Amino acid sequence: MFKTLQQAAAVAALNIKSIPERRGSSSVIVIGIAGVVAVLVAMLSMAQGFRNQLASTGDETTVLFLRKGSGTELSSTVSRETAAVLKNLPGIARDASGKSLASGEMYTVADLPRRATGTDANVPVRGLEPSGLLLRPELKIIEGRMFTQGLNEIIVGKNAALEFRGLELGAQVKIRDAVWKVVGIFSAGGSINESEILLDVEPALSAFRRTGFQTVHAKLESKAALQQVKNELQSRNDQRLDVDVRTEPDYYAAQSELISALIGGFGLVITLAMAIGASFGAVNAMYAAVSTRTRQIATLRAIGFGAFPVLIAVLAEALLLAAVGGVLGGFLAYLVFNGYTASTLNFQTFSQVAFTFQVTPLLILLGIALALMIGFVGGLLPAWRAARMPVTTALRAG
Repeated sequence: MFKTLQQAAAVAALNIKSIPERRGSSSVIVIGIAGVVAVLVAMLSMAQGFRNQLASTGDETTVLFLRKGSGTELSSTVSRETAAVLKNLPGIARDASGKSLASGEMYTVADLPRRATGTDANVPVRGLEPSGLLLRPELKIIEGRMFTQGLNEIIVGKNAALEFRGLELGAQVKIRDAVWKVVGIFSAGGSINESEILLDVEPALSAFRRTGFQTVHAKLESKAALQQVKNELQSRNDQRLDVDVRTEPDYYAAQSELISALIGGFGLVITLAMAIGASFGAVNAMYAAVSTRTRQIATLRAIGFGAFPVLIAVLAEALLLAAVGGVLGGFLAYLVFNGYTASTLNFQTFSQVAFTFQVTPLLILLGIALALMIGFVGGLLPAWRAARMPVTTALRAG
């Protein structure tokens, strides 16, 4: 066994040293596999960025009350009367003055032109009660100031400001039946709120001609209080409390499932098609490499090298070229896409969500693993041919 490994290492070393002499065929493998890996990592980083955008929103002690059966805030309605009852349920936290930490909120979308295309797209608009800001401690004003209660003023998430025209600081923008002044740009710890427009709920309800909220967001006294709230809702024989309650992480995780699956699935289909093409390219390139070294392989076999070391050596060359392609593809994906801001339609709310691509080390490793798989598939048949080649035939062919 040790002798076999020694022979395989010796043949592999000869093969690798001759790679510069075969730059053309070798580059076919490297570039083809790099393209496959770059596409795979880019698509998965898009899905990863979208998932993380939603997953980073909210915490486990903040809940949403939605009308029962409503999958999203957009399709929910909660009357002011119901909101008043929900805010005072046992288990809802209160501030130092005894006021419940809960916010009745309006949630809708507005059509604004995108910077990239000029075409209209839906941007989420959220009206907050004063306590709504206390429920979002991660929200920080990075330009301008906070909106003033009762006035037609808005603050805009930094991703929304980048994605849509007319949301620059100081701009006047018409949304529904009113004109609003952009008085601040905010960040929100990478959460989905960075794709929203925030404003005071009362002017918002007036402009959108509504009398009630879409949801109630509330802070729990503790994680354990969630069950207390659910039990209270079940025990009361009150038709006004026909609502569902979910923690923010659970709600936003559900929002990300469909689009993440679509992005990931689409990316895998494209990658599979490219991987098949890259595998054929690798097969042809390795066959050509074996053909140019027919006499060398035959000579090695004639002086006592076994078939297995030859097979291992050819496979090792293919895997090395594939690994180089995988690393190159991962590096290109990181260089081009990591941190790139894009937007996509959230099919749950029919609004644009801006997010950043996230090329993680795990995705790069996944890309390299795919590259090695392609290299193995592409090198197996040529390696088998080289190992099975009769010595006398090979010497005459050479």
